[in-house]
Amino acid sequence: MADTQASEGPGVSGVAARYASALFDLARDENQIDAVSRDLESFQRMLDESADLRRLIRSPVFSAAEQRAAVDAVLLRAGIGGVAANLLRLVASKRRLFVLPQMIRGYRALVARSKGIVSAEVRLAERPSAKVMDDIRSALRDMAGSEVDMAVKIDPSLIGGLVVKVGSRMVDASLKTKLNSIRIAMKEAR
Repeated sequence: MADTQASEGPGVSGVAARYASALFDLARDENQIDAVSRDLESFQRMLDESADLRRLIRSPVFSAAEQRAAVDAVLLRAGIGGVAANLLRLVASKRRLFVLPQMIRGYRALVARSKGIVSAEVRLAERPSAKVMDDIRSALRDMAGSEVDMAVKIDPSLIGGLVVKVGSRMVDASLKTKLNSIRIAMKEAR
């Protein structure tokens, strides 16, 4: 289907996009979109926390049987079942585990699009308070005219302020950029 192409998600194309699209279509048909989302989030957290699991999905050294057995053990331990588990097992049996991070991103993008949620990346110099996060989310929601899924990244090199990217639009209100602008203006004034 044309409305389920994951290739529009950031960094998602090829095999990962096809798996994400197939998973989304199946989850939608089975009325399991949110359950699959939770399972994939759980698996992504395990990937983020385990160097051994990241090594398993990236390394071509492991056979399909070894990858499948390892994925089965991870799924059992995490309590992941149903549609998401079946797809993860399929990906392991096809020796395509290396596409999982991109596939998960593609699935998230498809879910967000289907729910009318706009994705935004917010970079800040330091972790803000909950009130500031709510204010940023509210401002982005007003600007986008829909619900916003915020990915927050901490970047101390910004010194202060923030950089917001929504779709192809970017607003850079960082202290680093302002200081660079002043520096350039001072050089031109000489």
